[in-house]
Amino acid sequence: MKAMILAAGLGTRLHPLTADRPKALVEIDGRTLLEIALSRLRGFGVREVIVNVHHFADMIVEYLKAHDNFGMRIEISREDVLLDTGGGLKKAASFFVENLSQSEEPFILHNVDVLSMIDLGRMLQYHNDNQALATLAVQERNTSRYLLFDEQLLLCGRRTGSGEPELVRSSPARSAQQMQALAFCGIHIISPRLLAMIKDEGTFSIIPTYLRLAAQGEKIQSFRADKYYWRDLGTPEKIAQAAEDLKQKVVTQ
Repeated sequence: MKAMILAAGLGTRLHPLTADRPKALVEIDGRTLLEIALSRLRGFGVREVIVNVHHFADMIVEYLKAHDNFGMRIEISREDVLLDTGGGLKKAASFFVENLSQSEEPFILHNVDVLSMIDLGRMLQYHNDNQALATLAVQERNTSRYLLFDEQLLLCGRRTGSGEPELVRSSPARSAQQMQALAFCGIHIISPRLLAMIKDEGTFSIIPTYLRLAAQGEKIQSFRADKYYWRDLGTPEKIAQAAEDLKQKVVTQ
């Protein structure tokens, strides 16, 4: 199985921890965020990974080389300008379709700056059982940006803050107010056929692509991950809290 780790961001919110390194090399309890993400993926059978890089890119390349790629096949996708999730995935698309025997196998897209115990094996099975184009790990928690799902947990729209919801797909049983407003966890499972459906160019988020495809009737499914530990690692305070969680064995690496 293959995966992509999104590690190209500037890590602005993590300053000063990112003053001399990329966010992927910020450490928790002596291990980098990149190592933690790779270990999690390897534990679920992923053996081939592509990592996008931009900020302090050479440091990541040298780090992986020094650690023999943690026993995995790892490719690097260099971004001269930040491409965001959608643009970064589109640039790396050939990695997922280079082998025809694997061209139908779903892959994982994973933010480097999240720590989670989400069961990726169960999420993959759920994705396959639903024959989804993409499956997004979501939780019921406070956020500034919600995705909206119907009773079948299919993507129907989004809502930012307390603003009006943007609906792209109607649901016969529910109004916009009755739909489930859930927070995205930065972990996707994607069927490779989605790659040919990405129409945008340059720098762009993948969420508008998901919304456009949902409007066309494609199955953008959600996987409820409420019972699993998950933490955003976007600020020094959250890094410190994650370290404490590890110390208290709330989560294990």
